[in-house]
Amino acid sequence: MSMIGDSGGPPGHPLAIVERMATRNDWDFSRTVEDEILLAIAGKLTDYQVSFTWMEDIRVLHLACAFEMKVPSPRLTEVQQLIAKINEQLWIGHFDAWGQDDLVMFRHALLLTGGVSTSARQCEAVLGAALDSCERYYPALQAVVGAGKSAREAMDAAMFDTVGEA
Repeated sequence: MSMIGDSGGPPGHPLAIVERMATRNDWDFSRTVEDEILLAIAGKLTDYQVSFTWMEDIRVLHLACAFEMKVPSPRLTEVQQLIAKINEQLWIGHFDAWGQDDLVMFRHALLLTGGVSTSARQCEAVLGAALDSCERYYPALQAVVGAGKSAREAMDAAMFDTVGEA
């Protein structure tokens, strides 16, 4: 399913492109500062708070996708081990455990140097990759945080793909 309504249009400010994408998809969003837009997106397993931040000085569009999951300090080491295993499987982006806020989030950045501008398709692709990764690995993170599973047990379960329907 495409999140963008059209494939054309002139290139524009990266956050204006993200704002149009949010409007077309009827996502709640806010822009309290010029260089950042915050989106609220309902997933299948949890709700996501997505931040796109434009860093003009280094020409980077940064995405951070967080979800409601506080990591208690006794589980932090196991969560970090799971995140390392997850990140080995990812082609783009990565997960981080933010110790000071006890949060897990997915992050990715688009480098737009040398006259390159972003497009609606790029924004759609990076957001799609973030949401796909979060949906795929959220149960494994829940298993470590909430059920006390080891990183290995949780990763084995996350990598198990079923075929067909029962």
